[in-house]
Amino acid sequence: MALTRQHKAYLFALSAVLLWSTVATAFKVSLRYLDVFQLLLVASVTATLCLFIIVLATGRTPLLLCTGRRDYLRLAYLGILNPFCYYLVLFKAYDLLPAQVALALNYTWAITLMLLSVPILKHRITRSDYGATVICYSGVLMICFSGGQFPAGDFSKVGILLALGSTIIWAFYWLLKTKDRIDPVFGLFVSFLFSIPFIAAACWFWSDVSAVGINGILAGVYVGLFEMGVTYILWLAALQRSEATAKVSTLIFLSPFLSLIFISRILGEAIAVTTIIGLALIVGGLVIQHFNPKMKD
Repeated sequence: MALTRQHKAYLFALSAVLLWSTVATAFKVSLRYLDVFQLLLVASVTATLCLFIIVLATGRTPLLLCTGRRDYLRLAYLGILNPFCYYLVLFKAYDLLPAQVALALNYTWAITLMLLSVPILKHRITRSDYGATVICYSGVLMICFSGGQFPAGDFSKVGILLALGSTIIWAFYWLLKTKDRIDPVFGLFVSFLFSIPFIAAACWFWSDVSAVGINGILAGVYVGLFEMGVTYILWLAALQRSEATAKVSTLIFLSPFLSLIFISRILGEAIAVTTIIGLALIVGGLVIQHFNPKMKD
Protein backbone atom coordinates (compact mmCIF):
# COMPACT_ATOMS: atom_id res chain seq x y z
CA MET A 1 0.00 0.00 0.00
CA ALA A 2 1.39 3.38 -1.03
CA LEU A 3 2.07 5.83 1.77
CA THR A 4 0.06 9.03 1.75
CA ARG A 5 1.73 12.42 2.20
CA GLN A 6 0.51 12.52 5.81
CA HIS A 7 1.90 9.03 6.52
CA LYS A 8 5.27 10.18 5.21
CA ALA A 9 5.03 13.21 7.48
CA TYR A 10 4.49 10.94 10.48
CA LEU A 11 7.47 8.76 9.49
CA PHE A 12 9.76 11.78 9.17
CA ALA A 13 8.50 13.21 12.47
CA LEU A 14 8.87 9.94 14.40
CA SER A 15 12.37 9.45 12.98
CA ALA A 16 13.32 12.94 14.14
CA VAL A 17 11.82 12.40 17.59
CA LEU A 18 13.63 9.08 18.01
CA LEU A 19 16.98 10.58 17.00
CA TRP A 20 16.51 13.66 19.19
CA SER A 21 15.72 11.31 22.07
CA THR A 22 19.25 9.89 21.87
CA VAL A 23 21.19 13.15 21.94
CA ALA A 24 21.13 13.78 25.71
CA THR A 25 22.82 10.41 26.11
CA ALA A 26 25.16 11.20 23.21
CA PHE A 27 26.20 14.47 24.88
CA LYS A 28 27.25 12.68 28.06
CA VAL A 29 29.05 9.91 26.17
CA SER A 30 30.88 12.47 24.02
CA LEU A 31 31.96 14.46 27.08
CA ARG A 32 33.76 11.36 28.38
CA TYR A 33 36.21 11.76 25.49
CA LEU A 34 36.04 15.49 24.64
CA ASP A 35 35.87 18.77 26.48
CA VAL A 36 33.06 21.16 25.57
CA PHE A 37 35.16 23.11 23.04
CA GLN A 38 36.34 19.98 21.26
CA LEU A 39 32.82 18.57 21.13
CA LEU A 40 31.47 21.84 19.75
CA LEU A 41 34.13 21.91 17.02
CA VAL A 42 33.73 18.29 15.88
CA ALA A 43 29.93 18.43 15.99
CA SER A 44 29.68 21.80 14.23
CA VAL A 45 32.08 20.86 11.43
CA THR A 46 30.13 17.62 10.94
CA ALA A 47 26.79 19.45 10.85
CA THR A 48 28.16 22.06 8.43
CA LEU A 49 29.40 19.38 6.03
CA CYS A 50 26.09 17.53 6.33
CA LEU A 51 24.10 20.69 5.59
CA PHE A 52 26.38 21.55 2.66
CA ILE A 53 25.73 18.13 1.10
CA ILE A 54 21.99 18.70 1.53
CA VAL A 55 22.26 22.17 -0.04
CA LEU A 56 24.07 20.63 -3.03
CA ALA A 57 21.73 17.65 -3.33
CA THR A 58 18.56 19.76 -3.21
CA GLY A 59 19.65 22.39 -5.73
CA ARG A 60 19.96 25.25 -3.26
CA THR A 61 23.45 26.34 -4.40
CA PRO A 62 22.11 29.30 -6.50
CA LEU A 63 21.12 30.89 -3.17
CA LEU A 64 24.82 31.46 -2.52
CA LEU A 65 24.79 34.16 -5.19
CA CYS A 66 21.22 35.37 -4.72
CA THR A 67 21.56 36.11 -1.02
CA GLY A 68 22.34 39.74 -0.21
CA ARG A 69 25.11 41.12 1.98
CA ARG A 70 22.73 42.16 4.76
CA ASP A 71 21.23 38.66 4.84
CA TYR A 72 24.69 37.12 5.09
CA LEU A 73 25.53 39.50 7.94
CA ARG A 74 22.34 38.51 9.79
CA LEU A 75 23.05 34.81 9.26
CA ALA A 76 26.58 35.37 10.57
CA TYR A 77 25.46 36.80 13.89
CA LEU A 78 22.79 34.13 14.14
CA GLY A 79 25.66 31.66 13.84
CA ILE A 80 27.29 33.28 16.86
CA LEU A 81 24.14 32.48 18.84
CA ASN A 82 23.64 29.01 17.33
CA PRO A 83 25.72 26.89 17.32
CA PHE A 84 28.53 28.81 19.05
CA CYS A 85 26.98 30.31 22.20
CA TYR A 86 24.02 27.98 22.60
CA TYR A 87 25.83 24.67 22.36
CA LEU A 88 28.85 25.87 24.31
CA VAL A 89 26.56 26.71 27.25
CA LEU A 90 24.41 23.59 26.79
CA PHE A 91 27.39 21.20 26.59
CA LYS A 92 28.87 22.72 29.75
CA ALA A 93 25.52 22.25 31.51
CA TYR A 94 25.53 18.58 30.51
CA ASP A 95 29.14 18.32 31.67
CA LEU A 96 28.17 19.54 35.15
CA LEU A 97 24.75 17.91 35.60
CA PRO A 98 23.20 14.47 35.38
CA ALA A 99 21.80 14.06 31.85
CA GLN A 100 18.24 13.74 33.16
CA VAL A 101 18.44 17.13 34.90
CA ALA A 102 20.04 19.02 31.99
CA LEU A 103 17.50 17.45 29.63
CA ALA A 104 14.49 18.48 31.71
CA LEU A 105 15.66 22.05 32.31
CA ASN A 106 16.48 22.58 28.64
CA TYR A 107 12.91 21.67 27.68
CA THR A 108 11.66 24.92 29.23
CA TRP A 109 12.96 26.84 26.20
CA ALA A 110 9.47 27.13 24.69
CA ILE A 111 8.21 28.94 27.80
CA THR A 112 11.29 31.17 27.73
CA LEU A 113 10.52 31.92 24.09
CA MET A 114 6.98 32.93 25.00
CA LEU A 115 8.16 35.18 27.86
CA LEU A 116 10.83 36.90 25.73
CA SER A 117 8.35 37.48 22.91
CA VAL A 118 6.55 39.98 25.16
CA PRO A 119 9.31 42.66 25.28
CA ILE A 120 10.84 41.78 21.89
CA LEU A 121 7.80 41.13 19.66
CA LYS A 122 5.23 42.94 21.84
CA HIS A 123 3.11 39.80 22.20
CA ARG A 124 0.49 39.58 24.93
CA ILE A 125 0.49 36.79 27.50
CA THR A 126 -2.82 34.99 27.90
CA ARG A 127 -4.25 33.31 30.99
CA SER A 128 -3.32 29.92 29.58
CA ASP A 129 0.26 31.18 29.04
CA TYR A 130 0.45 32.26 32.69
CA GLY A 131 -0.82 28.84 33.77
CA ALA A 132 1.65 27.04 31.50
CA THR A 133 4.53 29.13 32.89
CA VAL A 134 3.62 28.38 36.51
CA ILE A 135 3.29 24.64 35.82
CA CYS A 136 6.57 24.48 33.84
CA TYR A 137 8.62 26.30 36.45
CA SER A 138 7.02 24.25 39.23
CA GLY A 139 8.66 21.32 37.47
CA VAL A 140 11.95 23.21 37.36
CA LEU A 141 11.76 23.89 41.11
CA MET A 142 10.89 20.25 41.77
CA ILE A 143 14.09 19.20 39.98
CA CYS A 144 16.35 21.98 41.28
CA PHE A 145 15.52 21.35 44.94
CA SER A 146 16.05 17.61 44.72
CA GLY A 147 19.84 17.56 44.85
CA GLY A 148 19.76 14.82 47.44
CA GLN A 149 18.28 12.47 44.87
CA PHE A 150 21.55 12.42 42.92
CA PRO A 151 25.09 11.20 43.68
CA ALA A 152 27.31 13.64 45.54
CA GLY A 153 29.17 15.98 43.22
CA ASP A 154 26.77 15.50 40.30
CA PHE A 155 24.37 18.29 41.15
CA SER A 156 25.78 21.70 40.25
CA LYS A 157 24.14 25.09 40.81
CA VAL A 158 26.31 26.49 38.01
CA GLY A 159 25.08 23.67 35.78
CA ILE A 160 21.46 24.57 36.58
CA LEU A 161 22.09 28.22 35.69
CA LEU A 162 23.79 27.19 32.46
CA ALA A 163 20.96 24.82 31.49
CA LEU A 164 18.36 27.54 32.08
CA GLY A 165 20.63 30.11 30.42
CA SER A 166 20.82 27.97 27.30
CA THR A 167 17.03 28.30 26.95
CA ILE A 168 17.40 32.10 26.85
CA ILE A 169 19.99 31.90 24.07
CA TRP A 170 17.89 29.40 22.11
CA ALA A 171 14.70 31.44 22.50
CA PHE A 172 16.49 34.66 21.53
CA TYR A 173 17.87 32.91 18.44
CA TRP A 174 14.40 31.87 17.28
CA LEU A 175 12.95 35.30 17.99
CA LEU A 176 15.59 36.85 15.75
CA LYS A 177 14.71 34.32 13.06
CA THR A 178 11.03 35.30 13.00
CA LYS A 179 11.76 37.97 10.39
CA ASP A 180 14.13 35.73 8.45
CA ARG A 181 12.87 35.02 4.91
CA ILE A 182 15.90 32.94 3.91
CA ASP A 183 15.40 29.26 3.02
CA PRO A 184 15.74 27.52 6.43
CA VAL A 185 18.17 24.79 5.33
CA PHE A 186 20.40 27.21 3.43
CA GLY A 187 20.23 29.72 6.28
CA LEU A 188 21.24 27.11 8.83
CA PHE A 189 24.16 26.02 6.65
CA VAL A 190 25.45 29.59 6.28
CA SER A 191 25.09 30.29 10.01
CA PHE A 192 27.01 27.14 10.89
CA LEU A 193 29.68 27.95 8.30
CA PHE A 194 30.22 31.43 9.75
CA SER A 195 30.43 30.01 13.27
CA ILE A 196 33.33 27.64 12.51
CA PRO A 197 36.14 30.27 12.75
CA PHE A 198 34.87 31.41 16.15
CA ILE A 199 34.61 27.86 17.42
CA ALA A 200 38.08 27.03 16.08
CA ALA A 201 39.51 30.13 17.78
CA ALA A 202 37.89 29.13 21.09
CA CYS A 203 39.46 25.68 20.78
CA TRP A 204 42.83 27.25 19.99
CA PHE A 205 42.78 29.39 23.13
CA TRP A 206 41.04 27.13 25.64
CA SER A 207 41.49 23.54 24.47
CA ASP A 208 43.85 21.15 22.68
CA VAL A 209 42.43 19.70 19.48
CA SER A 210 45.49 17.47 19.02
CA ALA A 211 44.35 15.46 22.06
CA VAL A 212 41.14 14.35 20.35
CA GLY A 213 41.06 10.58 19.74
CA ILE A 214 38.98 8.41 17.44
CA ASN A 215 36.33 7.74 20.10
CA GLY A 216 35.87 11.44 20.62
CA ILE A 217 35.63 12.12 16.89
CA LEU A 218 33.00 9.41 16.40
CA ALA A 219 30.97 10.69 19.35
CA GLY A 220 31.17 14.27 18.11
CA VAL A 221 30.18 13.23 14.59
CA TYR A 222 27.07 11.52 16.01
CA VAL A 223 26.10 14.71 17.85
CA GLY A 224 26.72 16.80 14.74
CA LEU A 225 24.63 14.56 12.52
CA PHE A 226 21.71 13.76 14.78
CA GLU A 227 21.41 16.85 17.00
CA MET A 228 22.42 19.64 14.63
CA GLY A 229 22.06 18.33 11.08
CA VAL A 230 20.01 15.41 9.77
CA THR A 231 17.32 15.49 12.45
CA TYR A 232 16.48 19.13 11.79
CA ILE A 233 15.99 18.29 8.10
CA LEU A 234 13.76 15.33 8.97
CA TRP A 235 11.59 17.52 11.21
CA LEU A 236 11.36 20.21 8.56
CA ALA A 237 10.34 17.58 5.99
CA ALA A 238 7.63 16.34 8.36
CA LEU A 239 6.20 19.83 8.85
CA GLN A 240 6.24 20.51 5.11
CA ARG A 241 4.34 17.29 4.29
CA SER A 242 1.82 17.34 7.11
CA GLU A 243 -1.76 18.42 6.41
CA ALA A 244 -1.64 20.42 9.65
CA THR A 245 1.37 21.35 11.79
CA ALA A 246 -0.38 20.14 14.97
CA LYS A 247 -0.62 16.60 13.59
CA VAL A 248 3.14 16.13 13.84
CA SER A 249 4.27 18.87 16.25
CA THR A 250 2.65 17.11 19.22
CA LEU A 251 4.91 14.10 18.67
CA ILE A 252 7.82 16.12 20.03
CA PHE A 253 6.35 15.68 23.53
CA LEU A 254 7.38 12.01 23.37
CA SER A 255 11.05 12.91 23.10
CA PRO A 256 11.95 13.77 26.73
CA PHE A 257 10.40 10.57 28.07
CA LEU A 258 12.11 8.43 25.44
CA SER A 259 15.32 10.25 26.37
CA LEU A 260 14.98 9.10 29.98
CA ILE A 261 14.90 5.48 28.75
CA PHE A 262 18.16 5.95 26.82
CA ILE A 263 19.75 7.79 29.76
CA SER A 264 18.81 4.98 32.11
CA ARG A 265 19.76 2.08 29.84
CA ILE A 266 22.94 3.44 28.24
CA LEU A 267 24.37 5.86 30.83
CA GLY A 268 23.15 3.84 33.80
CA GLU A 269 21.68 6.86 35.57
CA ALA A 270 19.04 5.95 38.11
CA ILE A 271 16.10 8.13 37.11
CA ALA A 272 14.94 10.04 40.18
CA VAL A 273 11.25 10.26 40.99
CA THR A 274 11.63 14.04 41.19
CA THR A 275 12.96 14.07 37.62
CA ILE A 276 9.91 12.19 36.35
CA ILE A 277 7.49 14.45 38.25
CA GLY A 278 9.36 17.62 37.30
CA LEU A 279 9.61 16.64 33.64
CA ALA A 280 5.91 15.71 33.60
CA LEU A 281 5.08 19.19 34.95
CA ILE A 282 7.33 20.85 32.37
CA VAL A 283 5.83 18.89 29.48
CA GLY A 284 2.34 19.41 30.93
CA GLY A 285 2.89 23.16 30.88
CA LEU A 286 4.10 22.97 27.28
CA VAL A 287 1.02 20.96 26.28
CA ILE A 288 -1.27 23.56 27.87
CA GLN A 289 0.55 26.33 26.03
CA HIS A 290 0.28 24.36 22.80
CA PHE A 291 -3.39 23.43 22.94
CA ASN A 292 -5.33 25.94 25.04
CA PRO A 293 -7.35 28.62 23.26
CA LYS A 294 -5.86 32.11 23.39
CA MET A 295 -8.08 33.95 25.88
CA LYS A 296 -6.82 37.50 26.17
CA ASP A 297 -6.71 39.06 29.60
